[in-house]
Amino acid sequence: MMILMRTTLNLDEDLASVLKNAARRGGQSFTAVVNETLRAGLTKRGGQPRPRRYRLEPASLGGALAGFDLDQALRLADALEERAIVEKLTLRK
Repeated sequence: MMILMRTTLNLDEDLASVLKNAARRGGQSFTAVVNETLRAGLTKRGGQPRPRRYRLEPASLGGALAGFDLDQALRLADALEERAIVEKLTLRK
């Protein structure tokens, strides 16, 4: 038994028109034509080589400046974030 999944697809108008015409000509439902077309495309695509993995070489952004306390900066960021959340929640009331 095949499990069905209901979903929404946003199709270009020209593609939707081609699929609707194919459904009418073949006496099939639009859903059946979409499923058949997707299966055929995915099967054909399976024969193509996989794209190469994207590699990104890391670059050093430098360390913290001398005399700069990262812990204090993080505490300040937390306090600012908390304040923003409190303000947002009080505006909802």
